[in-house]
Amino acid sequence: MGGLILPHGIRAQGDNQLPQATEPAPTESDTAETAPAQTASQPQGDGTGGIRMSEGLLPDYRLLFYYGFPENELMGILGEYSPEENLQLLREQVAEYEAVDSTRPWKIGFELIASVAQGTPQGDNSYVADTDGDWLDLYTEFTAEHDMVLLLDVQMGRKEPKEDYQGLERWLRYDHVHLGIDPEFKMWGDEIPGQDLGHVTAEQVTEAQQWLVDVADKYGTSRKMLVVHQFHVYMIEDKDQIKPMAGVDLVIDEDGWGPPDMKMDTYEVVITQQPIEYHGIKLFYQQDDPLMTPAEVMALEPTPDVVIYQ
Repeated sequence: MGGLILPHGIRAQGDNQLPQATEPAPTESDTAETAPAQTASQPQGDGTGGIRMSEGLLPDYRLLFYYGFPENELMGILGEYSPEENLQLLREQVAEYEAVDSTRPWKIGFELIASVAQGTPQGDNSYVADTDGDWLDLYTEFTAEHDMVLLLDVQMGRKEPKEDYQGLERWLRYDHVHLGIDPEFKMWGDEIPGQDLGHVTAEQVTEAQQWLVDVADKYGTSRKMLVVHQFHVYMIEDKDQIKPMAGVDLVIDEDGWGPPDMKMDTYEVVITQQPIEYHGIKLFYQQDDPLMTPAEVMALEPTPDVVIYQ
């Protein structure tokens, strides 16, 4: 489930010093002399203009994220503490998972809300406001410095999904930055966030998969990851039409808060009975009562590849 509906600024460019990113891959018209040289830290192309499909986070790792909006404790744990404090807490939390399941190495990260659904129309009637680019810059830099993953989550409002997330290309060009989509807040017609339960279509998920493949190819990054949150069958229309796509890792994340038996039942419906590629679950420190233990989480079938705490 997404965050509390609050107004925020637009995605400004920001003045923070960002980690070095690759430039767009050269086109066929570029010569060897004009093409930017690749460094050892940049993924090498496969010789056909595409990325090496073997380079990605999944399935080599399991991932553990902290979710939220900066300086807003009502929108997840990222808002309760500074990035430095959250990093320490996240390291302690991942140690509990490593003690339960070390069959794959764990990698940690932050899931930052990059657009916030609104209860009022805004100037463009979109019912969504962009997170200020200074925050995106700060978290992009911080996660890069600490060898973390950054997941940028869009809530969309009445915007079309691509209309919302394509504005994040500035940050998605970095190797460690990936995309999340929250169908709960994708509104249709006269629906209003917080009053109506939104949904996305299989076609829109496929469009996002292809866009991430194109972004990775354009900037020569490793495979991108797409996380789609779901806690109700209604939230993804024609889900059976969604297929894995070469060049992007798709994760369906079982969202929603509640006691363990309710979360397990929801996981059964949206994950176990409808598996696509990779699997995730979100836990809520404040709302889940009691909170599922790492052992309970890792006993789910199929075992989650991604675990997110809000």
